[in-house]
Amino acid sequence: MLSKNKKFKIIKIMRNNSKIDLETLKKLGKLSRLPITEKKSNKLMQDLNQIIGFIEQLNEVDTNSVKPLSSVTGHDLPIRDDKVNDGGINEDVLENAPEMKSGYFVVPKVIE
Repeated sequence: MLSKNKKFKIIKIMRNNSKIDLETLKKLGKLSRLPITEKKSNKLMQDLNQIIGFIEQLNEVDTNSVKPLSSVTGHDLPIRDDKVNDGGINEDVLENAPEMKSGYFVVPKVIE
């Protein structure tokens, strides 16, 4: 169970000023493998900074008196047997990989 006093922080890949600059946007684009054009970069930076500002507002909300919950309905989820199943479609899934090696996805290093 989660502690009431524990605050969750967003992992920051940005500098301390919590603003996404052009360099950070290019890095995000490279890591996410999304093409970010110069034409759309200003609008995207503005949108992402707006989202970060909203999240910073949410971090300021006092939630000490709010009980942690896993569902707003109060219903329990049905229990099922936990059976290991690989789906048998490895090759089909790996066809979508930009790069693969020995039957696994190859991804760029994210943590520096």
